[in-house]
Amino acid sequence: MKAHGASVTVSDTKSGDELRNEIPVLLDHGITVETGGHGERTFRGQDLIVVSPGVPVDAPPLVQARSLGETVIGEVELAAQFLPGPIVAITGSNGKTTTTTLTGEILTASGFATLVGGNIGTPAISLAERAEPETVIVLEISSFQLETIQTFRPKVAVILNVTPDHLDRHRTFEVYAAAKARIFENQQPDDFAVLNADDPTCVTMAEKTRAQVFWFSRQKEVQQGAWLRDGNIVFRDSAGQRDILQASEIPLKGAHNVENVLAAVCAAALMGCAPEKIRQAVRDFKAVEHRLEYVATINGVDYYNDSKATNVDATVKALESFPANVHLILGGKDKGSPYTVLNDLIRQSVKRIYTIGAAAAKIESQVQGAEIVHAETLENAIRRAQSAAQSGDIVLLAPACASFDQFKSYEHRGKTFKEIVMSLAATKL
Repeated sequence: MKAHGASVTVSDTKSGDELRNEIPVLLDHGITVETGGHGERTFRGQDLIVVSPGVPVDAPPLVQARSLGETVIGEVELAAQFLPGPIVAITGSNGKTTTTTLTGEILTASGFATLVGGNIGTPAISLAERAEPETVIVLEISSFQLETIQTFRPKVAVILNVTPDHLDRHRTFEVYAAAKARIFENQQPDDFAVLNADDPTCVTMAEKTRAQVFWFSRQKEVQQGAWLRDGNIVFRDSAGQRDILQASEIPLKGAHNVENVLAAVCAAALMGCAPEKIRQAVRDFKAVEHRLEYVATINGVDYYNDSKATNVDATVKALESFPANVHLILGGKDKGSPYTVLNDLIRQSVKRIYTIGAAAAKIESQVQGAEIVHAETLENAIRRAQSAAQSGDIVLLAPACASFDQFKSYEHRGKTFKEIVMSLAATKL
């Protein structure tokens, strides 16, 4: 915004010491910086207030700003106003990053000028300077980002699934689902809405869009969209039906990743990608870091990093990928969902549970079906699991919680897991 002539002020509740690395850069660009809280007059008289996704929309300074008639939007809404080409936007409780990354790689392999960003780690606004009118922008979008849109209009909008998540912020599942559905809010009849036909909440959302609805399904044939037929992924639209690839060619572990591929196939086909290009890009795709990522095998025990499993449903999907002999690391910052839904899978496939972090007590009071070890820290959990695991077992970090009690992010947690595991592997050489 500064580059476009705006007078910019950055206001943060963090202290100046916490922001010591960022402040000099901002000041060098002529940006005013306020730290340690938001002054009463900071938001008054501003032409535009752009809020970070991590800030609740009902924060008192924002409520006051709206009451004064000031415009409050999020970074994605701001970015969309500077992105001239078509947008493919992908949201869902789980699978967003894998599907977004895969969709971007399919489009690139198909010859499209493509940029990928959003909640995946590269801010959407940072893509604006590189985007041309023919550039396809693929964005991972969170419910927090969708709360603050106004005119954001994707050409293709995808909702992968909607299961309880972020209830510590959204309070109820209904409010959370409504935030997800906003991805369709500004679409028109020449746009496309892609929905999971196997997800009951997604099915109800089909009524909330003016766009053309396409489905993806792992369980049944759909009228238009992508589905599995005798182990083959098929796509159908008004131009007819095309075979895309065999599900056995998908290089990712877990049934949930078949759904992610179906969604990416549907989005890419709607953007005009040819079946052979889609097939090759899927076959060449590598698992995204921290998503059921194989780390190492030590004494016959496989270690997997699924630090991105930050909610209970993601942990369900991770456990469904392993039939038995799992040593499961659970815990972190609680997000308000019950852990009891894990119990059937725990009985089926988990040998031991190792609890860590702030949510440990709640988890221990709700889960059953396997021995529980109160480990407190990630390193202790890994070492306890290593001592107990036998050849053929799995040690799985799929914590069902946010990371912010002991780590900076789920990436930090996943990297720490990998570093500890690799240090254990090195001692076995």
